[in-house]
Amino acid sequence: MNDKIIRPPRRSPFIDLLNATIRAGNKTGVIEKAPLQREYLLEKAVSDAGLNDFGDNWFETPMEVLLESLADEAHLNPAGEWSAEKQFSHVLRGRLLAQKWFRDHPEILARPISRPVVIVGPMRSGTTRLHRLLAADQRFSHLRSFETISPVPQPGFQEVIEGKISDPRPAVARRIMAIARLANPRTLSIHPTGPFEPEEELGLLVASMWGMKHEAQWRVPTYARWCEGQDATPAYQYMANLLRLIGWSQQTSSNRPWLLKTPQHMLDLPALLKVFPDARLIFTHRDPVKLVGSAASLAWNQTIIYSDKPDPQKVGREWLRKTELKVQRMQEARQSILDSKTIDVHYDDIDRDWLGAMKRVYGFLELDIGPALTAMKQYLSRSAKLKRRPHRYSLGEFGITDSEVRERFSNYSRTFDVPFEARTAPPSQFAHIKIGQSLEQI
Repeated sequence: MNDKIIRPPRRSPFIDLLNATIRAGNKTGVIEKAPLQREYLLEKAVSDAGLNDFGDNWFETPMEVLLESLADEAHLNPAGEWSAEKQFSHVLRGRLLAQKWFRDHPEILARPISRPVVIVGPMRSGTTRLHRLLAADQRFSHLRSFETISPVPQPGFQEVIEGKISDPRPAVARRIMAIARLANPRTLSIHPTGPFEPEEELGLLVASMWGMKHEAQWRVPTYARWCEGQDATPAYQYMANLLRLIGWSQQTSSNRPWLLKTPQHMLDLPALLKVFPDARLIFTHRDPVKLVGSAASLAWNQTIIYSDKPDPQKVGREWLRKTELKVQRMQEARQSILDSKTIDVHYDDIDRDWLGAMKRVYGFLELDIGPALTAMKQYLSRSAKLKRRPHRYSLGEFGITDSEVRERFSNYSRTFDVPFEARTAPPSQFAHIKIGQSLEQI
């Protein structure tokens, strides 16, 4: 990969058109410019939903810090402001509806969450691949993409359970994904997905106005550093309640262990283990040069949608810092975690020999992998349809050198025996899978 010929990509013309449309709408009054202010957003959500119980109001403090950081630092364009208002409104309405479900169906909060399997690794370290391979096993419960976008069932969901109507949330997710692809055609290359694909629970933490999702789409360094100094336990407690609600809506047995994964857990392991004390932890590792470059690329491709003033070097420096902090927090937390509750999996291992790596994971989980193999192979075949083209990026486009990253992550690389990947990686073992290929051929 040649840093000299790779430049940070430009955003889609669709966003420029959307910005022009919103500006014209604001000027003529056709599109109302909603203020990104806490009281306005809370009152609007109450008015729109006809409900007034948000549950634990802990979320209002990170919400206030986030809104101030957005106003002072994010340089949102019209599309960014419009999208932010929609996101806040969606989350707040979800909290109001969730409390109604909890009140009307107290059995939801009584559902146990025992021995979840939690994948903990840096962004772009193969967590998605490992998560989806495990999710192919029906002995686990997992979130689907539409459920992390809209965790809370809509009013009248009882009719969905009874089979009288369809759940509207997958259709909503499909529309959101279509718009996301217009806004950023590289979306499928960076994180291929679909409404029913297994997905991480980052959206459940966003319900508490918490987490790196905000940092990956907006430049909000004050918010990021504030979160890094807080106890995340309330956000994880609320996430657990949303998992209970989703499990109830899926009508699955509460005895099935949940599969969880998001890079946020690297920062919040003490909170995660306080809420899920019997969690089994799978740690993923990858060459830090790849981790930092890929994370910066992902954040850049989001930031350019919402702001007209993105700076690739600032994005690069922030995600170099953030990735280093995640690794440090993870290493510190592991000093007090029993080895019997953890296993380490390298990106290269699962890329070169996915079956061997998964057999080792199943040995750790004390499960027979046999019943899951057919579904895992079906996932591998299906994944070939989702990924359109390779995700190309480099450290150079973000003003960072390989040597700097390797020096700053030298302790991490030594501790976990993380190999450096070649500049031009060999083809993945998954690259040969063709659509329609029989399972026996894979």
